[in-house]
Amino acid sequence: MNPITRNLLGFIAGLVVGMAANIFFINISGKVIALPEGVDPNNFEALKASIAKGDFEFKHYIMPFIAHASQALLGAFICTKIAASYQKILSLVLGVLGLAGGIGAAYMLCTPPMATTVDLIFAYFPMAWIGWKMGMKGKS
Repeated sequence: MNPITRNLLGFIAGLVVGMAANIFFINISGKVIALPEGVDPNNFEALKASIAKGDFEFKHYIMPFIAHASQALLGAFICTKIAASYQKILSLVLGVLGLAGGIGAAYMLCTPPMATTVDLIFAYFPMAWIGWKMGMKGKS
């Protein structure tokens, strides 16, 4: 297969798998760690208001962190396994795209500075790098 086509397919597959992982963990987060009483995670404005009121504790930011980290890790891993070349660059671009989305979400939801800082520093770029390293194992 043409290397450019493989790179494009790898990038798109990494993007799709990463987004699926993110959605999966966000969807189960309320079942793993119960949300504060009366919070509807499907209502953006209600969620934002609850965060602003301080209803969310540290534990409520664990699952979103796992969702974001898994998005970058799995996306980069899949991209690296499929792409023919430039695996590191493509994987880190996936991490940067996730980071941009994370910045946007943190801004729109007005999440607390500490939770936002930890998420943005450790969930995206480092996990994309780790995903790339894991994907390169056994690859020539």
